[in-house]
Amino acid sequence: MIWPFSRRPSASPALDPIRFRQAAVGLPWLRGLDAARLQRLAALAAQFLDEKTITPVHDLRLSDVQRLRLALLCCLPLLEYGADGLRGWSELIVYPGAFRVRHQRLDAHGVLHDDVADLAGEAWERGPVILSWADVRDNIAEPFEGYCVAVHEIAHKLDALDGGLDGTPPLPPAWRKTWAADFQQAFDALCADVDANRDPSIDPYAGESAEEFFAVCSEYHFSAPWLLRAAYPQVAGHLERFYGASPAASAHGLPPTGG
Repeated sequence: MIWPFSRRPSASPALDPIRFRQAAVGLPWLRGLDAARLQRLAALAAQFLDEKTITPVHDLRLSDVQRLRLALLCCLPLLEYGADGLRGWSELIVYPGAFRVRHQRLDAHGVLHDDVADLAGEAWERGPVILSWADVRDNIAEPFEGYCVAVHEIAHKLDALDGGLDGTPPLPPAWRKTWAADFQQAFDALCADVDANRDPSIDPYAGESAEEFFAVCSEYHFSAPWLLRAAYPQVAGHLERFYGASPAASAHGLPPTGG
């Protein structure tokens, strides 16, 4: 389905077909897309390249094919939502590898902490998307292990479209209610596993917050949907409705959720 409130891709310059094939062949997730969805992805990527600035930093150099590959990855979660998912930000910053960030947080006792972490990606509610090129390449090399940092960060951008990061993107009211209940139940189950020192079925980072749970589950939808279905079938069903059929599932011959 195409979301009824989403705008169609604008009349951006068409992609060079040879360059598109060069970029697409290097992205294993795209092999499960039918011709119509692949065409839609190409139109979204063309609009992405027309609207967004891709800024490599720290002496990183990106070829035109690599830039297109990044655009395709960032647009993969927008196949059904549409070009409206691109609004609200204008720049993709790409580091050669993991980058160090420092954030301040106030704990429950009113003490201010400086937290330092090395990240593979980051997306601000109002600001750029930031990716580690090394991690993007690692994800491409092992595409069905449950990780795709570009999908993770774009999921955060979709989450923020309704005004806040809470693990629920813009949805019709009735769907939002069932989504929130099913995601909360799955999130609580994952947190209970982590608290009991049981290995969760997906990356335990999903237990950091509701928004991280949504973003991590989005990665699994695109890269290891069989694991997500086995662990949290209701969540997998919501994400298939939101993102469309997982191309990884199609590439592995899996039927749609409930099929």
